[in-house]
Amino acid sequence: MAQTSAAKLPATRDTLFRWEGVNRKGHPVTGRSRARSESALRIELRRRGVATTRIRRHSGHNTRGGIRSGDIALFCRQLATLLAAGIPLVQGLEIIGAGRGKPTLQMLIGELKADVESGSTLHEALARHPQHFDELAVSLIKAGEQAGALDTLLDKLATHKERIEAIRKKVRKALFYPAAVLVVALIVSTILLIFVIPQFEELFSGLGADLPVFTRQIIDLSRFVQRQGWMLALITLSGSYALVHCKNRSRRMRQVLDRMALRVPVIGPILAKAAIARFAGTLSTLFSAGVPLVEALASVAGATGNMVYQAAVLKMRDEVATGQRLQNALENARLFPDMIVQMISVGEESGSLDTLSGKVARFYEEDVDNAVDNLASLLEPLIMVILSLLVGGLVIAMYLPIFKLGALV
Repeated sequence: MAQTSAAKLPATRDTLFRWEGVNRKGHPVTGRSRARSESALRIELRRRGVATTRIRRHSGHNTRGGIRSGDIALFCRQLATLLAAGIPLVQGLEIIGAGRGKPTLQMLIGELKADVESGSTLHEALARHPQHFDELAVSLIKAGEQAGALDTLLDKLATHKERIEAIRKKVRKALFYPAAVLVVALIVSTILLIFVIPQFEELFSGLGADLPVFTRQIIDLSRFVQRQGWMLALITLSGSYALVHCKNRSRRMRQVLDRMALRVPVIGPILAKAAIARFAGTLSTLFSAGVPLVEALASVAGATGNMVYQAAVLKMRDEVATGQRLQNALENARLFPDMIVQMISVGEESGSLDTLSGKVARFYEEDVDNAVDNLASLLEPLIMVILSLLVGGLVIAMYLPIFKLGALV
């Protein structure tokens, strides 16, 4: 079987190539790499010990599925287990890459293996893939390599990513359930307006009697939806697409939307608690690994998952870098409850910042759990009321004329 590996060049080289060749051991290898030109790629691969036999441009599109955060956590856990068992790093990467995982993940591991074989450290290899390994991962792996405890730090990174993913899933659960029910209610109401209400309208037109005001309003709404519904759907879809596009492309738009989300009743506090849990958990993980506080805060900012908290943490980093205590920086941010400020203050005084911030993270993770459960129990009756108003209101409007005729008889 041909052994597969890949090499990846700096992101500034914007042309993607797919290549085939032979490594130093004489094994066939293939991969994808970015380079300014084909000749530059040949030079880079030759430096890595690969004699190329074929190079061609590659579109870069992959239809086999992307790499999720859970995949990265599993990779870190597997690599930590292999290193703890005494298996060398390159061999560990080769074993994991030879598994039957996602092709995209196997290719990523192959690129990491090729970089490590060429002389790069693992954290340098990870830094070449910022879309999969953020500053937190790079900082932790760098600390692990420097301390000679790479397996321990990889295991810690896997645990941290699993906790962050668990928080993210809880937040999605809190948002998905009411949104899904409301969408279903809207679809049912639209079907009634387009297909059912016109049948009643034909029936009522033959009666020759005046219709109740509520019924006439529903009939007018039905006519409007039949005539202009496609335009409303087009505007809604276009607006949604534009909003998502602007959010992905514009940092300013993300800040505005994240700030608005924090102000939404019930949902906002859950998002804030989730951001605080990520902040405290990431800070605990990095600080316990020996990463300096100022450097740790730079990674913590990106892990909060909210642009408002990210900007606040970056400002805190600048204040700490000028000599301020973390406690004072937290107070100045005005986004963190007094309990956190006090816990961080005690942690700074006692030299146990990692332990106390970890306790804060666990407290808020449990708080998010409880908040999501409470939200579900609170939303169920509210959703029933909304469904009753939407669907029940349409039904009542159609039967009002029948009730009126029955009273006259």
